Amino acid sequence: MANLAFVPAFAQDSYKMQPVAVQTRWAKEVSPTNALPEYPRPQLQRENWQNLNGLWDYAITPASVTNTPSKFDGQILVPFPLESALSGVKKTLLPEQRLWYKRKFDVQTTAKEKVLLHFGAVDWQTEVYVNGQKAGAHTGGYTEFSFDITNLVKSGSNTLVLKVYDPSDKGIGPHGKQVLAPANIYYTPSSGIWQTVWIEKVPTSYISDLLLTPDIDNNTLNITVDAPKGYTVEATASLAGTSAGSVKGIANTKLQLPVSNVQLWSPGHPALYDLTVKLLKDDQVVDEVKSYFGMRKIAISKDEKGQERIFLNNKPYFNLGTLDQGFWPDGLYTAPTDEALSFDIRAIKGMGFNTIRKHIKVEPARWYYWADKLGMLVWQDMVSPNHNLPEGAKAVFEQQCKETIAQLQNHPSITTWVLFNEKWGQYDQKRLTEWIKHTDPSRLVNGHSGEYLYVNDKLRSPSPNAYVSADLTDVHSYPNPMDAIKIPGKAKVLGEFGGIGVFIPDHQWNTNSAWGYITEKPGALKAKYTIMNQHLQLLERQGLSGSIYTQPFDVEGEQNGLLTYDREIVKIPFAVIRKIHAPLNPDMGQMPDVTAADADITDPTESYSNLLQQYIDGERSPAFLRKMAMTAVQAGDRDAASMAGQEYFAQIKAPYSDDDLRYVMQVTGSTSDTGFQIILSNKEAIDKAMGARQSTIKIMNLLYQDMIAPSIPEQNANPDWNAISTSLKPYGAAGEEIFLRAKTIYLLNKQDKANFIPVAKEYLAKYGQYARSDERRRIEAILGN
Repeated sequence: MANLAFVPAFAQDSYKMQPVAVQTRWAKEVSPTNALPEYPRPQLQRENWQNLNGLWDYAITPASVTNTPSKFDGQILVPFPLESALSGVKKTLLPEQRLWYKRKFDVQTTAKEKVLLHFGAVDWQTEVYVNGQKAGAHTGGYTEFSFDITNLVKSGSNTLVLKVYDPSDKGIGPHGKQVLAPANIYYTPSSGIWQTVWIEKVPTSYISDLLLTPDIDNNTLNITVDAPKGYTVEATASLAGTSAGSVKGIANTKLQLPVSNVQLWSPGHPALYDLTVKLLKDDQVVDEVKSYFGMRKIAISKDEKGQERIFLNNKPYFNLGTLDQGFWPDGLYTAPTDEALSFDIRAIKGMGFNTIRKHIKVEPARWYYWADKLGMLVWQDMVSPNHNLPEGAKAVFEQQCKETIAQLQNHPSITTWVLFNEKWGQYDQKRLTEWIKHTDPSRLVNGHSGEYLYVNDKLRSPSPNAYVSADLTDVHSYPNPMDAIKIPGKAKVLGEFGGIGVFIPDHQWNTNSAWGYITEKPGALKAKYTIMNQHLQLLERQGLSGSIYTQPFDVEGEQNGLLTYDREIVKIPFAVIRKIHAPLNPDMGQMPDVTAADADITDPTESYSNLLQQYIDGERSPAFLRKMAMTAVQAGDRDAASMAGQEYFAQIKAPYSDDDLRYVMQVTGSTSDTGFQIILSNKEAIDKAMGARQSTIKIMNLLYQDMIAPSIPEQNANPDWNAISTSLKPYGAAGEEIFLRAKTIYLLNKQDKANFIPVAKEYLAKYGQYARSDERRRIEAILGN
């Protein structure tokens, strides 16, 4: 079975990437004939497979539709999520809807083979049908699953249908940074298929999994082969073509493969051994898979001064890391190409980091392969449960944790499991930390990253029982680095810090925002970042064992990356930032090939001043007016942004394109702007183009800014809430929601409990589903008392 996606003859003409604010250099390489064609599972690889990526039919229906639609809406490029530009669709899936996929595939069946259908990941709940019969179902948006479809397929053409439910942050399942109303540190959802789909032919008795655990102290690889009982297995290791050892034994038992002349794996020397595993019956080869492993050890030990530190291969090793979200402007959760996927790790390594904290996301297997191959330590976050912990959330979270560990356990790059982050859905921390430690004793467990959270030196998140049963104590401190607390037996790490916001014109997803914990102009970033890293050196001498900077790439509204979201501009040159990092990372090894343009450190307001002068001199072309208005927003010149925006709006007419509506949303800064009336009149179209409630959120923000905030300039003000309510009535539900929210928060902060209670109850009853989880918990806590 060849590694070829099924592509209809009309596929190339019918697919078109949707518009997007910025895109990566790899997006133009994507087409229906080459959508991620690489074998998706490098640690359990066979030759006899068929890639099902490519164009599929899709439909979005009401949840009440239970049977396969008779008519589909169009075509979608798999495996790019529905909301992404690269899918060719770019639509938001709402909780009351279902997403359907359909395609044909050919397969030739024999009595001596089984046919397996594999999914890298589908977000969130999936039912799979083959030729009208249910093959199975899976719940969880981040882990792989497979079905044996041998008895459902026939030789020749077959029909595959998927039904997908993905409520994003409105459901009970882990959703990571995906929300239906993206803003600040939360981003656009990725619904449906977002990793490779493929078919594999295997013998009737076959190897279904491997468990590989290196033991460098005894120069052995512990290996367990998951296969039918009664079979023999043989595993052979080699390094660069030279035999390194072998072992033969019984399937499903732990075998010890002796490794000769061991070369240890580390970021500076990522030595990977090739591994061939055969399944034998009466000395005849029944099945064979290819894999690989690395010989490395991670532990907490005391250094020569008695300080607990992270040790790699029995030596202290400072984990100099960065917080990687794994989002792409064109593919969202899915990298455009395998080259793009590897670029992120090469770029991070090229900046002189040796560690990536993979933040609230599980990547495709090939991402971890590149981390293994290039040499990068990985702290792997569990995807946090729904923060409000609705009924059922704990069970699906724990199931996903179990699947995540089982799926990733063989990667040498992964050294640390991170259970919780900043109290997001935190519960049963002791039990779950100990469960992970028992499940995988070969790695460190960070039971809670940021259980203590400081912003501008103020503690936001105290904890009476911090870091129970974990290997690390972990503090988050924004913007400047801070030491974690000292607890005997645990190493200290700084799980997040930094977040310096720097916007680069023409390389932004959202020109209304340059969000960061602090903001700097491009020319000032190097000095600020250098000082932060000098403080890391001081903290390292006091026993700090690792640090995670936020973050390597801009992501949507967050512009605090060291590279822009499109990966085109590096804000501190690679050679310069490597030099900054060198004192804490002497084990850089050979630097990978990676390219990005250096940032222009000219003050961006100078460029804006030039545009403003052209405007004064009479330039009024539509393209110029758009650019000037967006740049004026960034420069803080609201008056000029309004003038340019008004003139641009006068040149465009309804019905507005999606691109026009996104622009209106970006540059409208006041209820008096023409754009505000366009938003009010086009809410449904805006939400369809940009995501659920985007128009409502924009309207509420502008109403608060112009009609509420001026009445409460300080906490001891006494606003006329009746007058405010009357002024907001013309704006319907959006006006009522922002009124109730503003009054609730005002009375809460003023500690006026008598007046707070009825307003808060009304707010939660009508609009509580849209409240931020931390805000809702705070309100409910007061009501409960």
